[in-house]
Amino acid sequence: MLKKTLPMAFLMACSLNVAADEADIRKMMEGKLGTKVESVTKSGYLGLYEVFADGNIVYTDEKGTAFIVGPLIDGKTMKNVTEERMKKLTAIRFGDLPFDRAIKQVRGDGKRVLATFEDPNCGYCKRLAKELQKLDNITIYTFLLPILSEDSVRKSKQIWCSADRAGAWNDWMVEGKAPSGREDCDTSAVAKNQEFGRKLNISGTPTIFFANGERIPGAIPLARIEQKLNQAK
Repeated sequence: MLKKTLPMAFLMACSLNVAADEADIRKMMEGKLGTKVESVTKSGYLGLYEVFADGNIVYTDEKGTAFIVGPLIDGKTMKNVTEERMKKLTAIRFGDLPFDRAIKQVRGDGKRVLATFEDPNCGYCKRLAKELQKLDNITIYTFLLPILSEDSVRKSKQIWCSADRAGAWNDWMVEGKAPSGREDCDTSAVAKNQEFGRKLNISGTPTIFFANGERIPGAIPLARIEQKLNQAK
């Protein structure tokens, strides 16, 4: 009986020690980084712990004697471990997005879907807008996220107050025709998007989300967007 009990007791003790170690590292790192730590996980490499905070991954040892910021590469497979982990840690449930606060565009059958968070004065967003014009059989949800300037807020409000929001957005982002309408309608959606963006740790625009929840920061080529759309089905 004792022989059967020892392995279970040993496993329980190990589990408690791991939990205690991770709790201690979380507390230590929150003190050093000055921010909330979302998760602490053993990386499986060199005794390092993966610390996820503010949308970024930092590696450290159990004593916090050094921090490593940047990609961790598996020496055998040459796979970017950090990139793979970031895909999982920053993914969302696509269906949980507040679609009523987005500009909706549907082309063709609209079966493929993606969502973007964009600032109207972001040059990379304008580049992305031109690329997205080439997609067919797509539903695009664009969340106005003015983070660059007060003029970004003003333009976002004018676009949101337009009778044809998608038209006003494309006129500005694709054709360069600045919005000139009212900005005194109910623009609470813009402020709520800003708050939601902070909650999702979106620090730059554009940020793209696919149907499988994967997040891609920045503008990416059309071929990669098509690839991601097909993978997300």
